[in-house]
Amino acid sequence: MRTVNEISKLTGVSIRTLQYYDKIGLLPPSQRTEAGYRLYDDTALERLQQILLFRELEFSLDEIGVILDSPDFDRNKALEQQIELLTLKKQRLETIIKLAREIKEKGEKIMDFEVFDNKTIKEYAERAKAEWGGTKEYAEYEKKSSDRSEQEETAAANELMSVFAEFGKLRDKSADSDEVRAQVEKLQSVITKNYYHCTNEMLASLAQMYTTDEFRKNIDKAGGEGTAEFVNRAVAEYCK
Repeated sequence: MRTVNEISKLTGVSIRTLQYYDKIGLLPPSQRTEAGYRLYDDTALERLQQILLFRELEFSLDEIGVILDSPDFDRNKALEQQIELLTLKKQRLETIIKLAREIKEKGEKIMDFEVFDNKTIKEYAERAKAEWGGTKEYAEYEKKSSDRSEQEETAAANELMSVFAEFGKLRDKSADSDEVRAQVEKLQSVITKNYYHCTNEMLASLAQMYTTDEFRKNIDKAGGEGTAEFVNRAVAEYCK
Protein backbone atom coordinates (compact mmCIF):
# COMPACT_ATOMS: atom_id res chain seq x y z
CA MET A 1 0.00 0.00 0.00
CA ARG A 2 1.17 3.52 -0.80
CA THR A 3 0.03 6.85 0.62
CA VAL A 4 -1.33 9.64 -1.56
CA ASN A 5 1.97 11.50 -1.09
CA GLU A 6 3.95 8.46 -2.29
CA ILE A 7 1.65 8.03 -5.29
CA SER A 8 2.11 11.70 -6.16
CA LYS A 9 5.91 11.41 -6.04
CA LEU A 10 5.87 8.16 -8.01
CA THR A 11 3.56 9.33 -10.81
CA GLY A 12 3.98 13.10 -10.93
CA VAL A 13 0.24 13.54 -10.40
CA SER A 14 -0.39 16.23 -7.81
CA ILE A 15 -1.96 15.37 -4.46
CA ARG A 16 -4.78 17.79 -5.20
CA THR A 17 -5.52 15.99 -8.49
CA LEU A 18 -5.54 12.59 -6.75
CA GLN A 19 -7.93 13.97 -4.14
CA TYR A 20 -10.19 15.28 -6.90
CA TYR A 21 -10.12 11.92 -8.71
CA ASP A 22 -11.29 10.33 -5.47
CA LYS A 23 -13.99 12.95 -4.96
CA ILE A 24 -15.57 12.29 -8.38
CA GLY A 25 -15.21 8.51 -8.07
CA LEU A 26 -12.64 8.18 -10.85
CA LEU A 27 -9.83 6.83 -8.66
CA PRO A 28 -11.01 5.89 -5.18
CA PRO A 29 -8.30 4.79 -2.74
CA SER A 30 -8.00 1.06 -2.07
CA GLN A 31 -8.58 1.71 1.61
CA ARG A 32 -8.19 4.35 4.29
CA THR A 33 -6.33 4.36 7.56
CA GLU A 34 -8.17 4.86 10.84
CA ALA A 35 -7.15 8.51 10.60
CA GLY A 36 -8.78 8.75 7.16
CA TYR A 37 -5.62 8.86 5.04
CA ARG A 38 -5.88 7.41 1.53
CA LEU A 39 -3.96 4.24 0.64
CA TYR A 40 -3.49 2.81 -2.86
CA ASP A 41 -2.62 -0.73 -3.96
CA ASP A 42 -1.26 -2.00 -7.30
CA THR A 43 -4.78 -2.31 -8.75
CA ALA A 44 -5.37 1.39 -8.11
CA LEU A 45 -2.02 2.20 -9.71
CA GLU A 46 -3.00 0.25 -12.83
CA ARG A 47 -6.24 2.23 -13.01
CA LEU A 48 -4.28 5.48 -12.65
CA GLN A 49 -2.06 4.39 -15.57
CA GLN A 50 -5.17 3.89 -17.70
CA ILE A 51 -6.50 7.30 -16.67
CA LEU A 52 -3.25 9.02 -17.66
CA LEU A 53 -3.01 7.12 -20.95
CA PHE A 54 -6.59 7.98 -21.86
CA ARG A 55 -5.84 11.61 -21.08
CA GLU A 56 -3.21 11.36 -23.83
CA LEU A 57 -6.05 10.19 -26.07
CA GLU A 58 -7.68 13.54 -25.17
CA PHE A 59 -10.62 11.93 -23.39
CA SER A 60 -12.35 13.93 -20.67
CA LEU A 61 -12.40 12.65 -17.09
CA ASP A 62 -16.11 11.88 -17.43
CA GLU A 63 -15.49 9.83 -20.56
CA ILE A 64 -12.63 7.96 -18.91
CA GLY A 65 -14.78 7.09 -15.92
CA VAL A 66 -17.54 5.65 -18.09
CA ILE A 67 -15.05 3.59 -20.12
CA LEU A 68 -13.09 2.18 -17.18
CA ASP A 69 -16.26 1.31 -15.28
CA SER A 70 -17.87 -0.41 -18.25
CA PRO A 71 -18.30 -4.20 -17.91
CA ASP A 72 -17.05 -4.41 -21.52
CA PHE A 73 -13.77 -2.57 -20.92
CA ASP A 74 -10.94 -4.30 -22.81
CA ARG A 75 -7.55 -3.32 -21.37
CA ASN A 76 -5.55 -4.79 -24.26
CA LYS A 77 -7.63 -2.94 -26.84
CA ALA A 78 -7.16 0.28 -24.89
CA LEU A 79 -3.40 -0.21 -24.77
CA GLU A 80 -3.25 -0.78 -28.53
CA GLN A 81 -5.03 2.52 -29.13
CA GLN A 82 -2.90 4.35 -26.60
CA ILE A 83 0.33 3.05 -28.17
CA GLU A 84 -0.87 4.10 -31.62
CA LEU A 85 -1.73 7.62 -30.49
CA LEU A 86 1.53 8.08 -28.60
CA THR A 87 3.45 6.93 -31.68
CA LEU A 88 1.63 9.52 -33.79
CA LYS A 89 2.47 12.22 -31.26
CA LYS A 90 6.12 11.12 -31.19
CA GLN A 91 6.36 11.33 -34.98
CA ARG A 92 4.78 14.79 -34.98
CA LEU A 93 7.15 16.04 -32.29
CA GLU A 94 10.20 14.68 -34.12
CA THR A 95 9.09 16.52 -37.27
CA ILE A 96 8.71 19.79 -35.35
CA ILE A 97 12.16 19.34 -33.77
CA LYS A 98 13.65 18.73 -37.23
CA LEU A 99 12.08 21.96 -38.51
CA ALA A 100 13.40 23.93 -35.53
CA ARG A 101 16.93 22.63 -36.17
CA GLU A 102 16.76 23.55 -39.83
CA ILE A 103 15.69 27.09 -38.94
CA LYS A 104 18.58 27.40 -36.49
CA GLU A 105 21.23 25.87 -38.75
CA LYS A 106 20.25 27.69 -41.95
CA GLY A 107 19.52 30.97 -40.23
CA GLU A 108 16.72 31.71 -42.63
CA LYS A 109 12.96 31.93 -42.63
CA ILE A 110 11.20 28.67 -43.41
CA MET A 111 7.50 29.26 -43.93
CA ASP A 112 6.43 25.69 -43.17
CA PHE A 113 3.45 25.44 -40.85
CA GLU A 114 2.21 22.06 -42.03
CA VAL A 115 4.26 20.27 -39.35
CA PHE A 116 2.15 21.90 -36.64
CA ASP A 117 -1.05 20.35 -37.98
CA ASN A 118 -2.29 17.73 -35.52
CA LYS A 119 -5.32 16.76 -37.59
CA THR A 120 -4.22 13.12 -37.83
CA ILE A 121 -3.92 12.81 -34.07
CA LYS A 122 -7.33 14.39 -33.52
CA GLU A 123 -8.92 12.11 -36.10
CA TYR A 124 -7.42 9.04 -34.44
CA ALA A 125 -8.61 10.15 -31.01
CA GLU A 126 -12.11 10.69 -32.37
CA ARG A 127 -12.11 7.22 -33.95
CA ALA A 128 -11.04 5.73 -30.63
CA LYS A 129 -13.79 7.63 -28.84
CA ALA A 130 -16.30 6.39 -31.39
CA GLU A 131 -15.24 2.79 -30.73
CA TRP A 132 -15.52 3.14 -26.96
CA GLY A 133 -18.63 5.24 -27.21
CA GLY A 134 -20.41 2.92 -29.60
CA THR A 135 -23.25 2.12 -27.23
CA LYS A 136 -26.36 4.24 -27.02
CA GLU A 137 -25.81 4.48 -23.24
CA TYR A 138 -22.42 6.11 -23.76
CA ALA A 139 -23.84 8.52 -26.34
CA GLU A 140 -26.63 9.50 -23.96
CA TYR A 141 -24.19 9.96 -21.09
CA GLU A 142 -21.94 12.15 -23.24
CA LYS A 143 -24.90 14.32 -24.21
CA LYS A 144 -26.07 14.74 -20.62
CA SER A 145 -22.62 15.47 -19.19
CA SER A 146 -21.40 17.82 -21.93
CA ASP A 147 -23.08 20.91 -20.49
CA ARG A 148 -22.76 20.07 -16.81
CA SER A 149 -20.43 22.03 -14.55
CA GLU A 150 -17.99 20.45 -12.12
CA GLN A 151 -20.40 21.24 -9.29
CA GLU A 152 -23.28 19.56 -11.14
CA GLU A 153 -21.14 16.47 -11.78
CA THR A 154 -20.33 16.30 -8.08
CA ALA A 155 -24.01 16.71 -7.20
CA ALA A 156 -24.91 13.80 -9.49
CA ALA A 157 -22.27 11.60 -7.86
CA ASN A 158 -23.47 12.60 -4.39
CA GLU A 159 -27.06 11.76 -5.31
CA LEU A 160 -25.99 8.29 -6.39
CA MET A 161 -24.06 7.72 -3.16
CA SER A 162 -27.06 8.85 -1.11
CA VAL A 163 -29.08 6.09 -2.76
CA PHE A 164 -26.47 3.57 -1.57
CA ALA A 165 -26.63 5.10 1.92
CA GLU A 166 -30.37 4.44 1.92
CA PHE A 167 -29.75 0.87 0.79
CA GLY A 168 -27.54 0.46 3.85
CA LYS A 169 -30.50 1.20 6.13
CA LEU A 170 -32.46 -1.63 4.47
CA ARG A 171 -29.86 -4.39 4.84
CA ASP A 172 -31.87 -6.21 7.52
CA LYS A 173 -34.82 -6.60 5.13
CA SER A 174 -35.41 -9.28 2.51
CA ALA A 175 -33.83 -8.48 -0.86
CA ASP A 176 -37.19 -9.09 -2.56
CA SER A 177 -39.31 -7.00 -0.14
CA ASP A 178 -41.47 -4.19 -1.50
CA GLU A 179 -39.40 -1.55 0.29
CA VAL A 180 -36.13 -2.85 -1.18
CA ARG A 181 -37.65 -3.19 -4.65
CA ALA A 182 -38.72 0.46 -4.42
CA GLN A 183 -35.13 1.39 -3.56
CA VAL A 184 -33.85 -0.53 -6.59
CA GLU A 185 -36.29 1.42 -8.75
CA LYS A 186 -34.92 4.63 -7.23
CA LEU A 187 -31.35 3.57 -8.07
CA GLN A 188 -32.39 2.83 -11.64
CA SER A 189 -34.15 6.18 -11.87
CA VAL A 190 -31.15 8.16 -10.56
CA ILE A 191 -28.81 6.48 -13.03
CA THR A 192 -31.23 7.20 -15.88
CA LYS A 193 -31.64 10.84 -14.83
CA ASN A 194 -27.95 11.62 -14.38
CA TYR A 195 -26.14 9.29 -16.78
CA TYR A 196 -28.02 7.14 -19.30
CA HIS A 197 -31.19 5.09 -19.73
CA CYS A 198 -30.65 2.24 -17.31
CA THR A 199 -32.36 -0.92 -18.50
CA ASN A 200 -32.77 -3.94 -16.24
CA GLU A 201 -29.94 -5.64 -18.12
CA MET A 202 -27.64 -2.66 -17.62
CA LEU A 203 -28.66 -2.39 -13.96
CA ALA A 204 -27.82 -6.06 -13.36
CA SER A 205 -24.37 -5.59 -14.92
CA LEU A 206 -23.71 -2.51 -12.82
CA ALA A 207 -24.81 -4.25 -9.62
CA GLN A 208 -22.33 -7.07 -10.22
CA MET A 209 -19.61 -4.48 -10.84
CA TYR A 210 -20.50 -2.80 -7.53
CA THR A 211 -19.24 -5.88 -5.66
CA THR A 212 -15.68 -5.54 -7.01
CA ASP A 213 -13.18 -4.08 -4.55
CA GLU A 214 -12.88 -0.72 -6.26
CA PHE A 215 -16.61 0.05 -6.00
CA ARG A 216 -17.51 -2.03 -2.95
CA LYS A 217 -15.34 0.07 -0.65
CA ASN A 218 -17.03 3.35 -1.59
CA ILE A 219 -20.53 1.87 -1.52
CA ASP A 220 -19.91 0.19 1.84
CA LYS A 221 -18.51 3.47 3.12
CA ALA A 222 -21.78 5.17 2.20
CA GLY A 223 -24.15 2.48 3.48
CA GLY A 224 -22.11 0.34 5.84
CA GLU A 225 -20.29 -2.94 5.42
CA GLY A 226 -22.16 -5.37 3.19
CA THR A 227 -24.17 -2.71 1.35
CA ALA A 228 -22.62 -3.43 -2.06
CA GLU A 229 -23.39 -7.14 -1.78
CA PHE A 230 -26.91 -6.34 -0.62
CA VAL A 231 -27.46 -4.01 -3.60
CA ASN A 232 -26.33 -6.79 -5.93
CA ARG A 233 -28.77 -9.28 -4.37
CA ALA A 234 -31.60 -6.76 -4.43
CA VAL A 235 -31.03 -5.92 -8.08
CA ALA A 236 -30.83 -9.62 -8.97
CA GLU A 237 -34.22 -10.21 -7.33
CA TYR A 238 -35.70 -7.15 -9.02
CA CYS A 239 -34.46 -8.15 -12.48
CA LYS A 240 -35.67 -11.76 -12.32
